[in-house]
Amino acid sequence: MFNYPNFLRDRLVSKIHNLSVSDPNFVKNPGKDFTRNRKLPFSDIIQIIIHMGGNTIFKELLETKGYAADVATTSAFVQQRGKILPAAFEHIFRNFLPADSKMKRHLGYRLFAIDGSDLCIAFNPADYDTLHRNQHKNFNLLHMNAMYDLCNHIYTDAILQTVRTFDERRALCDMVDRSPVNGKAIVLGDRGFENYNCFAHIERKGWNYVIRVKDIHSNGILSGLPLPDGEFDITVTRLLTRKMTKKIKSDKRYRFMPQHQIFDFLPPGSEGEFQISFRIVRFRLNSGDYASVITNLPPEEFNPTQIRELYAKRWGIETSFRTLKHTIGLTNFHTKKRGFIEQEVFARLIMYNFCEMVTSHIVISQADRRFDYRVNFTVAVHVCRRYLRSEPNAPPLDVEALIRKNIAPIRPDRLYTRNMRKITFVSFTYRVA
Repeated sequence: MFNYPNFLRDRLVSKIHNLSVSDPNFVKNPGKDFTRNRKLPFSDIIQIIIHMGGNTIFKELLETKGYAADVATTSAFVQQRGKILPAAFEHIFRNFLPADSKMKRHLGYRLFAIDGSDLCIAFNPADYDTLHRNQHKNFNLLHMNAMYDLCNHIYTDAILQTVRTFDERRALCDMVDRSPVNGKAIVLGDRGFENYNCFAHIERKGWNYVIRVKDIHSNGILSGLPLPDGEFDITVTRLLTRKMTKKIKSDKRYRFMPQHQIFDFLPPGSEGEFQISFRIVRFRLNSGDYASVITNLPPEEFNPTQIRELYAKRWGIETSFRTLKHTIGLTNFHTKKRGFIEQEVFARLIMYNFCEMVTSHIVISQADRRFDYRVNFTVAVHVCRRYLRSEPNAPPLDVEALIRKNIAPIRPDRLYTRNMRKITFVSFTYRVA
């Protein structure tokens, strides 16, 4: 009988073993690092970091090695991981993704949500790039920009930025441009991506987008357009240019782009024009307020109601961030060094994708039940982590049966107030026992 968790684990292990310690992209000193026989070889270090939880490093080593007396020390582990570059984990993250032909779709489209999330790391005043100065208390932050597949519940790309290099819009353009997906796809974004450069990059990729923008009474893209009040669906064509002539001033179709404003398809000083067409869809929310989105989806295929439902799916990336941080353990870093933190970020993304791919293949009987049910993802993560730590010659673990025993009802109509609270770094001293 086909065992999908075993297939995924073998595939992940093969991706790790295929990395070469002679590749300068993966180790600091090719031809020198990991050439001697050690307790913690290259592949073991990577696997330990991938399935590492929230315990201290030595507790994680004990769990991995089955509490053997000859377990390596924390110092040995830190020295060995210091030889590995974060690019090794990023390479595994990208190559572990399933083929595009095997992905689920919505009406024939891949759905990608783009958003960012701050990662609070250990206070380090010497790390100027991540240091955020506050009148009350200084702290260090990294910003993770992610592309999330809403139909398959996996992360397909991520870019880490510091406080000094923070630019979500540039991250969106980079992730769209380098994506291997060339078929039909829709990018869903919030108001932070209201930008002509983002729209143009997505269109040049051959994709579609649904991005929320500031409403008509604000200072955003819609503020300079003659739009009615209430709900509407209007198609607009703009001619972007960096020239300022009498003709351009008098023609409402033109949109002047200042020389300092980034638009990759019209460099500063350019004499050309760039035409862009999009739909503006404005609809009423349950609260009574209005929301406006810009999209290039065809109106004969997606009406305003479908556009609204499509944008609502974007919330999936917000709930995935919560799971990634508090269930997978992205809040529990084991180091102050930024290079090590980058290792752990991509390791957690790999672990998240592994767990989601395992649970997506588990069939739950819905017979004679009031609600539809899904697996308890927290329990699934615990089982998958234990499964990845098990030795090849250990008694087989029935992953699917264990996960199937812990299920929860799906109640899609439940609405809760979003409680915003500060998230701080989890101290090295106070780790889970």
